[in-house]
Amino acid sequence: MGMIKEFKEFALKGNMVDMAVGIIIGGAFGVIVKSLIDDVIMPLVGKVVGNVDFSNVYIPLSEAVTEAKKANPNLPLADAKELGSVMAIGNFISILINFLILAFVIFIMIKMMNKAKAKFEKEEEEAPKAPPADIVLLTEIRDALKARG
Repeated sequence: MGMIKEFKEFALKGNMVDMAVGIIIGGAFGVIVKSLIDDVIMPLVGKVVGNVDFSNVYIPLSEAVTEAKKANPNLPLADAKELGSVMAIGNFISILINFLILAFVIFIMIKMMNKAKAKFEKEEEEAPKAPPADIVLLTEIRDALKARG
């Protein structure tokens, strides 16, 4: 019974819930960035480079794929993979750009959070600090005694 209670405390800690929310949002954010890369950025990069579809850029590593590519220069990556091994450099380029964009966005988010935190801490330091309640009470008692005597 103790192990179940201990697990419940562990699983329901605030940090665990925050982490779970972060993972879920991160996963959704990853899908959005992947769509941005695959559907917006890579077609633009392909257009600039000369109408290249990066999803089908590969280097044949087997003789069967090389021969099939000679017969059909527009052989899709999926068909080439069925014939033999290929190095899918277009896919790698897409994933690399995806990583760079994700890293940059996370960097900007952390930079903004640090800036907001510093601003909050500065405002906290500048704000006049009220003395603790017990000090206020003791001061009032002292003033009342002075006034009596």
